[in-house]
Amino acid sequence: MSDGLSRFTFYTDRVKELLSKAREEENPALWLFSNNARTPFFMLEALSKLYEGMHNAGKFGKLKDHFKLIEDGIGQIDYYNSLSLALNPEKKIPEVFKKYITGQLSSSVEHLNEVLLDKEWLSYDSRRIRKIVRKLEEADWLKPRKEIESIAGFYEKSVASIGKFVSETGYHFDNVEEDVHELRRRLRWLSIYPQALQGAVQYAVDRRTAVHLKKYLTKEIVSSPYNKFPAVGSNTYVLLLNKNYFLALSWIIAELGSLKDEGLLLTGLCEAIKNCSSCSEEEALEKAYTLLGTKQRKIQEILDDAELITKRFFKEENLQKMLAGIKNSSV
Repeated sequence: MSDGLSRFTFYTDRVKELLSKAREEENPALWLFSNNARTPFFMLEALSKLYEGMHNAGKFGKLKDHFKLIEDGIGQIDYYNSLSLALNPEKKIPEVFKKYITGQLSSSVEHLNEVLLDKEWLSYDSRRIRKIVRKLEEADWLKPRKEIESIAGFYEKSVASIGKFVSETGYHFDNVEEDVHELRRRLRWLSIYPQALQGAVQYAVDRRTAVHLKKYLTKEIVSSPYNKFPAVGSNTYVLLLNKNYFLALSWIIAELGSLKDEGLLLTGLCEAIKNCSSCSEEEALEKAYTLLGTKQRKIQEILDDAELITKRFFKEENLQKMLAGIKNSSV
């Protein structure tokens, strides 16, 4: 079995196992959400996105859409569940708004259950997974060194694309979802690929730490299990990343994530207010500020913080310095 195929089957086997358990449940979608099924779907989406940029674009693009549909569905459940957990304890929030969010959570669960059935993810003969594996077996897999070279090239293109996205904003953010969340999504893929690639990405040895990186190397970042790469295993060639620059990437993803969550709490409450009243967007936002109290920061403050850390990070050209080359791990 080729390295590429084995990376996919590692996660399709996990998905198959989860689906076989979920189909016995009264509420499969909620069970999948509660049992972290989002992670293997995320990994499969990441692999498909990466290989789509390397070869067999049509094949991997279609597979990516299949995995993304389920990952997005679980993500929507996660979003409304997080909103509900954050807002339900707040006594100042009217029950009508809490019920709206609970209703959206239920609708998200119902929608994913419909998708799971409609797309044959829950069939007893594992029809969807079998179709996916068959498509994967037909792919034109590359030889190990050529594949790692292609992965390196894909990383370089991804870094350039992110740089272009940021430069086009002029480091000015207007919207939590379209700017902060979108930037974090793009950066996060760079951190997901090493996990998804099952040992094909390893750290280069950093002989010294650039002074400007020290502010990113917090205890939480350095000790995070998400920053430990899978063992090399059977990979004969690996892509090397400069560890401290990767940790800096992890830091900005975490910081933007916190700002994104803070902003989406506000926009989520605004959604509830608008759908349960005749308030305009501006009126809903003002009402949300009032309901969440004086400790709640304004959207503009959140955007300003995101702009500040993004501008500093990209002016340092940290992403461009992350790639460190290719190594023959068998030597």
